[in-house]
Amino acid sequence: MKKPSIIIGKKQIIMSCLTLMLAVAVYINYATSPEIPVDGRTAAVKSDDEPIKYGETEFVNAEAAPETDDYFAQARLDKMNDRDAAVQTLQSIIGGGDITEDEMVVNALDAVQVSKLIESEGTIESLIKSQGFQDCVAYLDGETAKIVVKTEGLDKAQAASIKDIILGETDIAAENIRIFEVK
Repeated sequence: MKKPSIIIGKKQIIMSCLTLMLAVAVYINYATSPEIPVDGRTAAVKSDDEPIKYGETEFVNAEAAPETDDYFAQARLDKMNDRDAAVQTLQSIIGGGDITEDEMVVNALDAVQVSKLIESEGTIESLIKSQGFQDCVAYLDGETAKIVVKTEGLDKAQAASIKDIILGETDIAAENIRIFEVK
């Protein structure tokens, strides 16, 4: 009786490495994203980081929080949900048994591309915030970059520094970079 031999080929090693890279990228994105409550709403917080209790006179009479804070929190939540859905779709396609080896390699390359975009978005957001901007959300799709920054006024030098950050981190052409300002 022959013993079954397990042969690990190049394709299996490549697929394992790509899957590992995707898992690491998803973990990094999850670990660096801001904590958002499960119900999707941001918690109201007093200036001394004490939560505001609903129904208190102080909360009812308080001024409304600016909508820009809600915009960035909601944008990050939407982006994270979209990326999670894309990752789950790619994982289900890769794990499916009805595809050929060539299709599996193409899907694995797509998964690597998604993980690179997630990593690049996080890096770009961090670098833009380090330039003195209050908040930032980056959207990359491989061909275009859309950056939303919270600022009171964006001048040409600041826009140029944002474009330099994006050009240094990605292969996107300068004419495909769009910067949006939220006050």
